[in-house]
Amino acid sequence: MNVDLAHLKDIRKSFNGVEVLHGVDLTLAPGEVLALLGENGAGKSTLVKILAGDIPPTSGSITIADTELARLDVYQARQLGVRMIFQELNDAPSLSVAENIFLGQWPGSKGFVAWGDMREKAREILKRLEVDIDVDAQAGSLRVGERQILEIARALTQNAKILVLDEPTAALSNAEVERLFIVMDQLKKQGVGMIYITHRLDEVSRVADRVQVLRDGNSVLTVDAKGAQREVLVTAMLGHEALKNARPAAVTTSGNGLEIKNFSSGDDFNDVSMTINAGEVVCLFGKIGSGSSEVLESIYGLRPVTGGSVHIFGKEFKPKSPQESSSSGIGYLPADRQRLGSFASRSVAENLAVASWKAMSRLGFVDAGNEVKAFSRWSDALKISARRGPTQEIATLSGGNQQKVLLGRWFEAKVQVLLLVEPTRGVDVGARRDIYDIIRRQAKESGMAVLVATSDYEEVVLLADRALVMSRGKIVSEFTGNSVDANSLISAAS
Repeated sequence: MNVDLAHLKDIRKSFNGVEVLHGVDLTLAPGEVLALLGENGAGKSTLVKILAGDIPPTSGSITIADTELARLDVYQARQLGVRMIFQELNDAPSLSVAENIFLGQWPGSKGFVAWGDMREKAREILKRLEVDIDVDAQAGSLRVGERQILEIARALTQNAKILVLDEPTAALSNAEVERLFIVMDQLKKQGVGMIYITHRLDEVSRVADRVQVLRDGNSVLTVDAKGAQREVLVTAMLGHEALKNARPAAVTTSGNGLEIKNFSSGDDFNDVSMTINAGEVVCLFGKIGSGSSEVLESIYGLRPVTGGSVHIFGKEFKPKSPQESSSSGIGYLPADRQRLGSFASRSVAENLAVASWKAMSRLGFVDAGNEVKAFSRWSDALKISARRGPTQEIATLSGGNQQKVLLGRWFEAKVQVLLLVEPTRGVDVGARRDIYDIIRRQAKESGMAVLVATSDYEEVVLLADRALVMSRGKIVSEFTGNSVDANSLISAAS
């Protein structure tokens, strides 16, 4: 009988007197993948941070490989083989693949690195994972999926027995996702146990053996992954039955909001043409690398335009810079909201109002009272949950609430065109539905034209009035109404 790799029993955790984990149990067997599901704020991150030694539990016990501890620190966890692989890459882009795999532990003696030995050991690790990556290649030249595999390879050099993978597929293409799953299959055969945190329910049956759902700091469901019904998992996460994945009601639109013709940007995309009506939400669907996000970046002035034209509500616009685009009534939200979209150390009110500071200023100074008023205007309408109100730092909010604040930024600025890249990446199921409803309602009420670049076909089905499919830098298909379905989208993008 195999001894569990990890057994967390009756784990409780409080912050400032508020209990956020309420007696949670978790077990992980050798060669098992446990999918850990739950909305943002359910307690997933807190639980795995306790396992990794980042934070101590308030009470409960932790047993790793037959060693029972009341608490453990990061050093102890690493000695026992616990490693975390985060969504954000933690590599050194300017170093080689081999140097990254052995980062911090380059083989050698007396101050000299055994380069040949390191390269050979790196090849052995990658062969163990059944991946073919040049160990001399610069890490920064690799695709995102390959760089993530390097992180796993590095963990194996450190004798990892338990891997925690936090949203590992969020930035990967479909092909890279499948490649990661093949690597995970190899790790399972080698007895490595994995805790897999994800919001993508379609991945659970492919990669997981068991599923555990947390809600409001409680473990509410643990089932075998095989045969686990999506509706049951969603209900467990939300605490109520989810809204059905019905097509949104058609929006009656009139007048061209955003029109681009023969739009090109070097090798990224070529001769792209589309028209988005006032009040319409159009999704530009494509795999990562298809050129969809690059189209939006070029409209906003983040990427050079090499040909074509752009018209905003009938007026010609030549994208030159983000500042000029914003001044011309165009709003833009990037996929990486934390690094590129928000001002992490600033308040919720400041983040929401930043695009409207000019209108809120008096004698060159921003009126903080106007920022608070802007937050008050949108907090209820957008269902923003900020317990400490407008002064709370945006970085302390969940991913879904951060995104609602950033949407409110452009609604407050009364933009005519809104460009969104992967708007619900890393956002839980309940907040996703809120965000879709918010985008569609605001487009309809304000007459704003919305263009969404996404690689998530479910997002397209739930959000779009129309869908355009991109592949290799060109629009290859268009779907409207009930013809917008997952099978058609995936087939067209392949």
